[in-house]
Amino acid sequence: MRNSSTLTGAAKAVAPALAAAIEPLIGGGLPIRLIAWDGSVAGPEAAPVVWLRSPDALRRILWRPSELGAAQAYVCGDIDVDGDLGAALSEVWSQIAERRLRPVKPSPAAVARLCAIAARLGALGAPLPPPATQARLRGRLHSVSRDSAAIRHHYDISSDFYRLILDPSMAYSCAYWDSSRTKSTLAQAQSDKLDRICHKIGLQEQRGMWLLDVGCGWGSLSLHAAEHYGAQVVGLTLAREQKAYIDGVLAERGLQDRVEIRVEDYRALTDGPFDAAASIEMGEHVGEANYPIFASILHRSVRLGGRVLVQQMSRRGSHPGGGPFIESFIAPDMHMRPIGQTLGLLEDGGLTMVSVEAMREHYVRTADAWIGNLENNWDAAVELIGEEAARVWRLYLAGGRLAFEQGRMGVDQILLVR
Repeated sequence: MRNSSTLTGAAKAVAPALAAAIEPLIGGGLPIRLIAWDGSVAGPEAAPVVWLRSPDALRRILWRPSELGAAQAYVCGDIDVDGDLGAALSEVWSQIAERRLRPVKPSPAAVARLCAIAARLGALGAPLPPPATQARLRGRLHSVSRDSAAIRHHYDISSDFYRLILDPSMAYSCAYWDSSRTKSTLAQAQSDKLDRICHKIGLQEQRGMWLLDVGCGWGSLSLHAAEHYGAQVVGLTLAREQKAYIDGVLAERGLQDRVEIRVEDYRALTDGPFDAAASIEMGEHVGEANYPIFASILHRSVRLGGRVLVQQMSRRGSHPGGGPFIESFIAPDMHMRPIGQTLGLLEDGGLTMVSVEAMREHYVRTADAWIGNLENNWDAAVELIGEEAARVWRLYLAGGRLAFEQGRMGVDQILLVR
C-alpha cells in the first residue's frame, strides 16, 4: 500500500478524481462516502463509508467491472466498509432506487479518462490472480465429477466452522419462524421447520416409514425424522465432511440402525420405492438441463401415494446462478428459476402438486440469525478458515439476506405426491 506522502501532486486527491470519472457512468452522484488510500474523500457525508485500501481495488474492478471485481477486492481486504455490511448494502440499494441511478454505456472519452486516472494511480496492469477462495471448476457442466467438486468447494471446509454459524441441528436451509410463538430462537425455528416437513410428508402417520433425504447436508432432517418419528432414512450427500459429521452424531445417539448416510450422487440411486422423499435446498444445484432427471428420480423413488417435499429457492432475472459473486465464490453452477417453472418441471416428471408454501420472509430472519452468529464468533471463524474466507461469508450472508428482503429471491416448500 502506498503512503500518501509518496504520491505526486498529480496523483493526490484520489477519491475526488475517481468520483469525477465514475459519476457519469452511473448517471448521478456517488451513493457512498468514498475514502481512498491517500486519505482523500468524496461523496455525501451521511452515506455508507467505503474505503479503497490500495490501487489493487481499482485494478480488480477495472478488469471485472461487474460485481465480481468489487467482491474480489472486498474479500482480499482492498475494499472495506464501515459498520454493518448488510445495512450499508441496503442503504446503497435504496439510494440507487430513489435517485434512479443506472449504468450508462461509457463513451470512448469516458473510458479514456478512467484509464488515464487509473494509470496515474498505479492501478493499470495485468489482471491480479483471483482470490484463493474463488472456485476453480473443470470438466463438463453438471457431470458427476464436476458437481462433486462444486459441493466440496462450499461444504468440505470445516464442520467446526458451520457449528459457529448454524443452530445445534446444523440445518443449513431456511427455518420456519412460527408466528404463534411470542419468542423464538434459530434452534426452535429450525426444529419447527423440520417438524413441518415431517408432517407434510406424513411421517407421523406410522412409525418406521422409509424416507429418502436427497442432499441431506449435515443430517438435520435425517436425524430429526429418525429420532422423533421413528423413520428409516437413507441420506445422500456429495460431501465427505458431512458424512463424517453425521456418522459421528449417529453413533452418539445410537441411531446407526435407523439412518444410512451415503456419499452418492442422486443419479446413482437404485433403491426404492421409499414411503416418502425430501430434498431441502438441493434442487438449485442440479442444473437446468438435469432438473427433469432430478424430478423423474424423485418420482420413481417413492411408492404410489408417496409424498415428496422439495424446499427450493427461486429467482427471476438475468442471473439464475445468483450473480457473479455467488457463482464464483459460493455455489458454482447453481441454477434457480421462477417457482412456476419449477412446478412445471416437477409435474412433467410425473409428480402431482399438492401445495406450495412461500417462505421468503422466513429466510430474512434466518439470515439475520446466521449473520449474528458469524459476527459474534468472528475471531473463531477467522482462526478456523482464515480472514479471506470469513469475509466471503460475511458478504455472502449480507447480500443473500438483502436479496430475500427485496424479493429478488424467494424460497418455497413444494409438496407433491406420486
